[in-house]
Amino acid sequence: MVEDVSQTDPPGPDRMRASDADRDAVANRLRDALAEGRLDLDEHNERLESTYRAKTVGELVPLTEDLPDSPSESALTQPSPGALRPSRGSRRVVDGEPTSSAAIAIMGGANRSGDWTLPGHYVATAVMGGVELDLRNAKFTQRETTIWCNVLMGGIGIIVPYDVEVRVHGIPIMGGFGVDSDSPVRNDPDVPIVHIRGIAIMGGVGAEYRSWKDDEDEDE
Repeated sequence: MVEDVSQTDPPGPDRMRASDADRDAVANRLRDALAEGRLDLDEHNERLESTYRAKTVGELVPLTEDLPDSPSESALTQPSPGALRPSRGSRRVVDGEPTSSAAIAIMGGANRSGDWTLPGHYVATAVMGGVELDLRNAKFTQRETTIWCNVLMGGIGIIVPYDVEVRVHGIPIMGGFGVDSDSPVRNDPDVPIVHIRGIAIMGGVGAEYRSWKDDEDEDE
């Protein structure tokens, strides 16, 4: 008996092959959910990988079914000059004057945090002391910023938000330069880039990625 092909039901919506536009739309919703704190970085990365592996529309549906249809209004609002969040990525680059150009700690400590603006070149020096730079609410006058780190028997710690890319180029001498975690997946091609350069003698320079939700009120 020959099957009548004309009577075969067409595939349902869930079985329809997904297009690149379908995958990109899901990726954009996941990005917004990450920015709003609805997903943590691991959840976002796992879902993003599943998005670009999906072959049908049905495989895409579960990836966003527990998320709102669109990001909240606050996530789309351009931030005021005094409050960066919830802006992200390229919005951190502003046309303004830097508020700090250096941090120096000699047998003591120094830190920069909260709402502050870095110049294209920033200098951090730690001699038998420590410096902490928190970039989670920072803004930049240029898309690429270089932090020059000079360490002698001390340490410099740099906290980096997930929407800023960090690249370490320092020279350690009986010391170390490094990033504590892997670079996260990003969808914004214009995120600010922070280069960490310099020298560490019997000391260390470390960068660590943290999300906005880890930002405490005292940093604001």
